[in-house]
Amino acid sequence: MMSCDFNSLTIHDLLEQLRSGETSSVEVVQGLIEAIGARDDDLKAYVSLDAEGALAQAQEADRKRAAGEDGLLLGVPIAIKDVLNVSGQPCTCGSQILQGYVAPYDATAIAKLRKAGAVFVGRTNMDEFAMGGTTENSSIQVTRNPHDLDYVPGGSSGGSAAAVGGGIAVAALGTDTGGSIRQPAAFCGCVGLKPTYGRISRYGLTAFASSLDQIGPMTHSVRDAAILLEAMAGVDPMDSSSVDQPVPDYTAALTGDLTGMTLGLPKEYFVEGVDAEVAASVRAAVERCRDLGAEILEVSLPHTEYAIATYYVIATAEASANLARFDGVRYGRRAEAGTDPIDMYGRTRAQGFGPEVKRRIILGTYVLSSGYHDAYYLTGQKVRTLIRRDFEQAFARCDAILTPVTPTAAYKIGEKVDDPLQMYLGDIFTATVNLAGNCAVAVPCGKTATGLPIGLQVIGPDFGEAQVLRVAHAYEQSGATS
Repeated sequence: MMSCDFNSLTIHDLLEQLRSGETSSVEVVQGLIEAIGARDDDLKAYVSLDAEGALAQAQEADRKRAAGEDGLLLGVPIAIKDVLNVSGQPCTCGSQILQGYVAPYDATAIAKLRKAGAVFVGRTNMDEFAMGGTTENSSIQVTRNPHDLDYVPGGSSGGSAAAVGGGIAVAALGTDTGGSIRQPAAFCGCVGLKPTYGRISRYGLTAFASSLDQIGPMTHSVRDAAILLEAMAGVDPMDSSSVDQPVPDYTAALTGDLTGMTLGLPKEYFVEGVDAEVAASVRAAVERCRDLGAEILEVSLPHTEYAIATYYVIATAEASANLARFDGVRYGRRAEAGTDPIDMYGRTRAQGFGPEVKRRIILGTYVLSSGYHDAYYLTGQKVRTLIRRDFEQAFARCDAILTPVTPTAAYKIGEKVDDPLQMYLGDIFTATVNLAGNCAVAVPCGKTATGLPIGLQVIGPDFGEAQVLRVAHAYEQSGATS
């Protein structure tokens, strides 16, 4: 059996090997299952594996290839964040309240990947209901950073990032509500793409904040992110928020050249409070983009200072409404019968939800309550419009924007668990993109003196994925990402 190095094996290279007959999907999946068995006791990236199902899917992929068939992802194994429904697999969302639930259908993104020939190997750990930035809020286990096991992998898609960054996944799916793809990608040294809101259908994604959530890929390379995006993108009649826009050939945009592009640097993102090593790595990345032919200019996003407050008003309000469905009646865990249905609802939710989810439900219910709706939620929506206008004005002058992904590199497990405000502030450079609905990609741009990865964020306008992928790919291929 061919030996695969899953620390660096890309989708693009694997497809070439599968098409040439150098290896088979069964061999790759068997090797991956062995790698997971050898390493995941330390990383704790996966919450469940479907080894039998994955091998059966791999056998079918090999049969199709032998019969002369091909597909965009035929025979490629993908790990799935435990918030997306895959028919016949558990979907716990990292919560006790959904223990025992098995998905009866495929999310649209999953159905598209399945049609393209992808193989679903297992489900990755996450902060409960995607609420957190460290994956410490999972009710199942704490995932660890593959570059230093004492450090967090980021969140909420920490399991997916650790699996890719730790060499136990060829690629993975994450979701991004305020940075939950880009931040863990930056912490774990992989590529993470948050597409434009409406670019990928959210049908079958367990909702946290419906106007902010977006599904996206986490990969070893920018080209892989482009391949997965192309497979999942497109309008879906099952999701009224998906947008009917043509799906381009994203890999065709990966020219390796930035000549003629104008890249903006927002002055509000290069301020006191950003770690010196992060700032230095990002500024070096900016200069490399200049060397690749891009023009660099300063832009302003003046309402950035209001982003975290705005995000946590809107996101918690929507979470309080979305999570009302988890009441112990229709699916998941149910507490022992109380005196009446209301008592049973209360017991179920008290036992099933963790402290961070409870905190956000309480805050969201408060901002939507009578007398406070206009003061908080309505005001938050108005500020959101101002943040979006900031980006629109900036993109009138530039093709994409370069920023840090996070103010710091990864920090130690337990360091911020008792200070949620400090953890929330870590989303300052990513949450603005979700509020505006734009696309953005995180790409590795260096390491700290202690070996922890640092990420560069490339932000684009609505449906500007081709532009941000072009910038990230050119920078990546210049050899400056490590």
